[in-house]
Amino acid sequence: MEWSLSELYQSFNDAAYQADLEKIKALSVEAQSFAQSQLTNLENVVSKCEQFLDFQVSLSTLLIKVIGYANLVSAVDASNEQALYYLNYVQELANEFVKPSVAFQMFLKEVEDLDQVIAQSPKLQAVAYHLHFIKKQANHLLSEKEEVLISKMKLSGSTAWSNLQNKISSTLLVDVILDGKVETLPLPAVRNLAYHHDGKVRKAGYEAELSAYKQIEESSAAALNGIKGEVNTLNTMRQYDSPLAETLIQSRMDQSTLDAMLSAMQKSLPSFHRYYKHKAKLLNHEGGLPFYDLFAPMGASESSMTYDAAMAYITKQFATFSSALADYADKAYQNKWIDYTPRNQKRGGAFCMNIHPIKESRILANFDGSFSNVITLAHELGHGYHGQQLVDESIINSRYPMPLAETASIFCETIVVNAALKEVSDQEKIAILEASISDAGQVIVDIYSRFLFESALFEKRSEGVVSVNELKQMMVESQKQAYGDGLDHDVLHPYMWLNKPHYYSAGLNFYNFPYAFGLLFAKGLYAQYLETSDGFVEQYNALLKATGKNDIKTVARMAGIDVSKSEFFEKSLALIEQDIDQFIALTSQ
Repeated sequence: MEWSLSELYQSFNDAAYQADLEKIKALSVEAQSFAQSQLTNLENVVSKCEQFLDFQVSLSTLLIKVIGYANLVSAVDASNEQALYYLNYVQELANEFVKPSVAFQMFLKEVEDLDQVIAQSPKLQAVAYHLHFIKKQANHLLSEKEEVLISKMKLSGSTAWSNLQNKISSTLLVDVILDGKVETLPLPAVRNLAYHHDGKVRKAGYEAELSAYKQIEESSAAALNGIKGEVNTLNTMRQYDSPLAETLIQSRMDQSTLDAMLSAMQKSLPSFHRYYKHKAKLLNHEGGLPFYDLFAPMGASESSMTYDAAMAYITKQFATFSSALADYADKAYQNKWIDYTPRNQKRGGAFCMNIHPIKESRILANFDGSFSNVITLAHELGHGYHGQQLVDESIINSRYPMPLAETASIFCETIVVNAALKEVSDQEKIAILEASISDAGQVIVDIYSRFLFESALFEKRSEGVVSVNELKQMMVESQKQAYGDGLDHDVLHPYMWLNKPHYYSAGLNFYNFPYAFGLLFAKGLYAQYLETSDGFVEQYNALLKATGKNDIKTVARMAGIDVSKSEFFEKSLALIEQDIDQFIALTSQ
């Protein structure tokens, strides 16, 4: 491991780790006893709510540490058997808290005037939104026995399927022909070849990747069917209108906001198609862009950065916005909060885990020196900074909805890109501008294709098991609809359903549109910053602090934004369209 985890535990055998497991057991037993004896009537409601929240805070604090440690170890070493064991074991311990949690929700459901109860306690006032939210969610709960059974069955259902797919994709080795020789590389390293300056290497990586997926396509399809089938079943039992409807509730977003955003995205697609066709022309392709050249670097910035240089560069650019943001990035670098090297047994992609109990974050990346990877680091550091703004909040208020989760990360991307564009030559500007547009295309166009795919997948899965060929066909059709004539329809990516881990989490359905919301919300906020920087940093930090205890519309109103109107999203997309116009102008000379 390149990151330091000793701030959590020294190992799974650490006495502190084992002691925390015992504390979780004891607290769960105590919480169950409390629920059985105290949550059966509405006497002393205020006191009972306060006591149960104390249980919730204590258990959440311990669970985040022990599960977080196991997840972080597993993320960089998929073959670590201890990590896999404790991921399952701790989940079983956590399930013991399901019964008292359901009892508390049912208890709140019977409270007629919750606001009056909350008004009597500063402790309850601090988590008012949370209390109202779980009371509302009680309408979708099954019986206590059913909820407990479901939580246990998930361990051998969706959780097991998810763990299986993570392991087979993380350990997949790919044979790729480079310079006339066969090299065996981990999947993340092969996927990074998509950013290589040599078109032959990009194509070889793409072909090798697709060929390698044949080894795990059936097992991955089985995992996907198992997970989505479970979601459909539970969705029907809990009387949600659809998996999307449940996700919107969990995201604290309403249908009008999603519709407004999707409408704006659809209107913007022709601009992205124009960009893809222009890039195809620059790369000597006729018609649309082949998928293997989607991320081809453009311009003169072909030299790669070292990790140290990239972090110094990011910190410098963050300082143009605020010293606090720059200080956070420097702290993450100096204290070894980042594991950045792609290697065998390590999962692909990137993520940030905010660890509220120790007021720190850990970031996983697969850094290869490209500017796109520099932006990825900035993105994940944005997540970490968001978590930093919440460290003084109750742990209950540290959990923000998915769409707001991408706000700080994409805001940080924008800071780095816009700051960099001010100090480079035209050729370097082309490289940076194109990388930024390419990333935006992933968040708007590709995310739209993923939204279409997942919508079709849930519908198809409700009719029965979906085969590998059907999954590939559905993905290709979704890509055609989103990318239009911008891509070569004969060279798409039919396996995109296999390499995106979000599809394999039963608790993260439709984890696609939140990225689009995050991009457009962040772009809108950045536009405000450019118009009036005085006092903006303080307003921005206050907004991030509020994300864990409000719905999306309320948070947006703090910045004077109405997210139920497509006009806001269209203005944000117009900023990207301006970049596209500038890129085409610079490369048409």
